Amino acid sequence: MEKREYKKIVEKNTPSAPKLRNAIIAFLIGGFMGVLGNFLVDIYSFYFNIGSKDASVFMIITLVFLGCFLTCLGFFDKWVNFAKCGLIIPITGFAHAMMSAALEYRKEGLVTGIGANMFKLAGSVIIFGVVSAYIFGLLRIFIMGV
Repeated sequence: MEKREYKKIVEKNTPSAPKLRNAIIAFLIGGFMGVLGNFLVDIYSFYFNIGSKDASVFMIITLVFLGCFLTCLGFFDKWVNFAKCGLIIPITGFAHAMMSAALEYRKEGLVTGIGANMFKLAGSVIIFGVVSAYIFGLLRIFIMGV
């Protein structure tokens, strides 16, 4: 059997994903994450009497902690299978990626296991984030003169 014939058979028998359903679920869960983040900012601002800028930092720390904690307990993978990008796109997805790699390689030691492998997926996000921020910063300086 040739590769093309095999590829046609695989495409024919592979079930398609319900794209509209997945998009609606991701939209709703992502919206809930936004509401949860705003709720946390309001809670930190009101009960701890801090500014909203500092409360936003505490909100991010809380969401990262929850993402890491739920990954350690094994719940986050199950929720991501349901929520799709609604949980992966926010900061919780970044925390999940780093914690998953750390848990997977923890038996190899701190340096060669966790240290060397924790940034496998998250490292590319950090690099492209830093590079794009640098490029947009330069563009702002050249265009706006600020």
